Amino acid sequence: MANITAKDVAELRKRTGIGMMECKKALVDANGDMDAAIKILREKGELKAESKMATRIAADGIVSILKDGDVTAMIEVNSETDFVAKNETFKEFVNELLKLIIDQKPADIDALMACKYDAEMDVEAKMKEMIFKIGEKLTIRRFVIVNGVTSTYIHGTGSIGVIAKFETNVADHPDFAAFAKNIALQIGAYPTPYLSREQVPASVLEEEKNILLAQIANDPANAKKPEQIKLKMVEGRISKFYDNNCLVDMTYVKDEDMKVGQYVKAAAKEMGGEIAIVDFYRFEKGEGIQKREENFADEIAKMTAGK
Repeated sequence: MANITAKDVAELRKRTGIGMMECKKALVDANGDMDAAIKILREKGELKAESKMATRIAADGIVSILKDGDVTAMIEVNSETDFVAKNETFKEFVNELLKLIIDQKPADIDALMACKYDAEMDVEAKMKEMIFKIGEKLTIRRFVIVNGVTSTYIHGTGSIGVIAKFETNVADHPDFAAFAKNIALQIGAYPTPYLSREQVPASVLEEEKNILLAQIANDPANAKKPEQIKLKMVEGRISKFYDNNCLVDMTYVKDEDMKVGQYVKAAAKEMGGEIAIVDFYRFEKGEGIQKREENFADEIAKMTAGK
């Protein structure tokens, strides 16, 4: 019989969220084999473990990209810590998901979870297995499939991912790949919601104009100016909004004397063809996910209440 230590039991509990006694019994039944013990607990107490995992927040993780011919896929898979995001088993799992997405082309997350991962299980079952093996909550947050001519960029170890899509007749030009990579780098460095000013919704533009009018009205130097002058001032200032929110109107990161749109035109002319950025996608790891902040004073107060 294997020697089951308190450290072994604690590690299994950390991985599964299941009680110490149940973990110890599973390790005994598995003769000390951690993976076998996890399998036993999955069979006997899976729902209990999952309910504990559900209360945790997965705001770390990785963004990854895979390109196969003219199909490009990008995915964000979240974990609780960056330690897991660096785990080779986790990264291999994410890469397998990308292959599956390109091959099976699921329409959304639900469809992806129902896809066959291998001969034995679907993606949802594999996710549960990974959660039990790794001991952290994992979630597939989003993915995208892009067809056509693309360039990609991954920042660092997967904190930001970018896909830029182009329409062009010079994709085979020796200088095109470097140009396209520059566009992807621009998108990675300076997040922006719109490709061009034509894509800005009228409601967003109207709200921005109202804000600018309010700023002028609250400025003693401009408040008494005629309305027509105020409107012209707004039109002048709205160009700054485009500069900050539309990719082709932004200053090009490698040359402050030109806009991104001007760089595209110059590159197309130099390569003797036509180039247009038609779409882009930017995933930032954990973007918008509220991380839990522990308040130890409150926790202690709760623990000692009534004692």
